[in-house]
Amino acid sequence: MANILVVDDEMGIRELLSEILGDEGHIVQTAENAQKARELRALAVPDLVLLDIWMPDTDGLTLLKEWLRDGLLIMPVIMMSGHATIDTAVEATRIGAISFLEKPIALQKLLKAVQQGLIRSQEIVRPSSISSRIVVAPASVPDIVTSTVSLTAVAPLDLSTHLPPISVSELPSAQLSFDLPLREARDAFERVYFEHHLAREGGSMTRVAEKTGLERTHLYRKLKQLGVDLGKAPKKND
Repeated sequence: MANILVVDDEMGIRELLSEILGDEGHIVQTAENAQKARELRALAVPDLVLLDIWMPDTDGLTLLKEWLRDGLLIMPVIMMSGHATIDTAVEATRIGAISFLEKPIALQKLLKAVQQGLIRSQEIVRPSSISSRIVVAPASVPDIVTSTVSLTAVAPLDLSTHLPPISVSELPSAQLSFDLPLREARDAFERVYFEHHLAREGGSMTRVAEKTGLERTHLYRKLKQLGVDLGKAPKKND
């Protein structure tokens, strides 16, 4: 499991890469522009960065040069673009990018590039000043909780606009268990999460999409993937 930062101004690309990499067991953070990428990079060093070249405020090559200049390019960076030339790809690798992916990105090429990038990440020796910023949870806490506490302390995420007011103790114990593998535990939680919103919104896909921050097409695909039964929720007009 790795911490991956995806930087792209296209929401559809960010969501697609987040879903693919999340299904592979990685933790994914996204940035819609260079400024957001700077902020996330300042909070913690990701294991890998997927960086789009063409962005409206600061392009990916400029941001890559900036990280190199400031001594922050200590993580592998994979550049992405649908319009770049060979010269652009060569320039990116000359600056410090480890590889280049052309959009639309083929699934197998993406996974192969990410795997190679993470291997490179393990070979990089991080400065001790960075490692000292990571908070280690007590040994008595289960592994899955330890991972969550550590990552939250380094790079807190604001989920207040998405998570319903529900505590872990209220979730069905038959479906959720800290003994499950991470992917199964995540799927179980997401299933309960969406069923909760569907019940609260009377089965209205439009309202559930607004509450969860997903596009309707992505929401339908997610519910189908999780095996959520849409017929169980009482229907309310969209």
